Amino acid sequence: MIKKNTLITYGGLALFGVFGPILFPDYTLSIAYLWMMVLMASTWDILGGQMGYNSLGNITFFGAGMYISAIVQISMFYDGGMAEYTSAMGSIKPEFTDTEYFNGLYLGIICAGVAALLISLIFSTFMFGLRGPYFAIGSLGLAIAAAELTITMDYVGGASGISMPLFPGDIEFRSTFFYILCFVLAIIAHFLLRWLYSTQFGLAINAIRDDEDKAEAMGIPTLIYKQIGWGIAAFFMGCIGAIAGNMAGFIDKEVAYPIPTFGIFMVAMVLLGGKGTLWGPVLGAIIFHVIKETTWTYLLNLQWVALGLILIINIVYFQQGLMGWLQTKYPEMFGIVVDESQKSAKSEAK
Repeated sequence: MIKKNTLITYGGLALFGVFGPILFPDYTLSIAYLWMMVLMASTWDILGGQMGYNSLGNITFFGAGMYISAIVQISMFYDGGMAEYTSAMGSIKPEFTDTEYFNGLYLGIICAGVAALLISLIFSTFMFGLRGPYFAIGSLGLAIAAAELTITMDYVGGASGISMPLFPGDIEFRSTFFYILCFVLAIIAHFLLRWLYSTQFGLAINAIRDDEDKAEAMGIPTLIYKQIGWGIAAFFMGCIGAIAGNMAGFIDKEVAYPIPTFGIFMVAMVLLGGKGTLWGPVLGAIIFHVIKETTWTYLLNLQWVALGLILIINIVYFQQGLMGWLQTKYPEMFGIVVDESQKSAKSEAK
């Protein structure tokens, strides 16, 4: 049963999600990126927070999703095929009908998610032989390798990149359309994770985080749970990558594999909100994105300084994240029962 506070939170987010673009039409794409950030942070926390495997390579699936979607959207409906489309270097501007564009887009998003899932399963067979900082570094190396490999493939434009099919509708509706996709995908991911964390899956991955060796000794198939967790994250990252590629309208190495920005942002957002919680990544993503957009607008030369200060304050004063701090400060708001005798003993000790 969903608690009253949770219902109020869902209601507020739903109202903002529905009426945000209506009330702030000039910021529709910015709010769309907000939901994208929520999705990135929530899926990163599957491994990084719930399971204790800090991944720096989830951006690999984001970039793979972009390119897979582009291949599907173009090769299925362009008579010349992918090779001719990219070799033209922008000299041709093929037009897709409304049906071709939207069918290609929806199919491209699905294929991007499935392909990213398969990639995660392939690499997880040896990546999960690493633990701790070795896994983090190894996953980062995977993202860097994927980015460098992409620029050697002329089939997808190489270092020159590739233009995505043009949106056939009105330019005003374009922002709203992609906003809806980002919002709906973030909702699906959130409620899927909410359900998963309430099942045996949630207990198993938390056991892996607490002590993986003991979890294995208890008979928990840790590798399978780790593969499932990374696979879910990969699927949603591939899907949102496909949407982001179409939102950008152009794909190259820097757009598809933004390791210094989105690759780090998703980790920072979870640390800010609180690792290992359902709402921590959501809260962290919202606060981080709002501050990021504000500093990018009003403190253009100091935006990285501002974000750096946020991380320093977070690490020094809120190591458990905002959700962890709130749960400690106001446990009754989260349904946490505190033993009054222990509480009194701690107060006397102070």
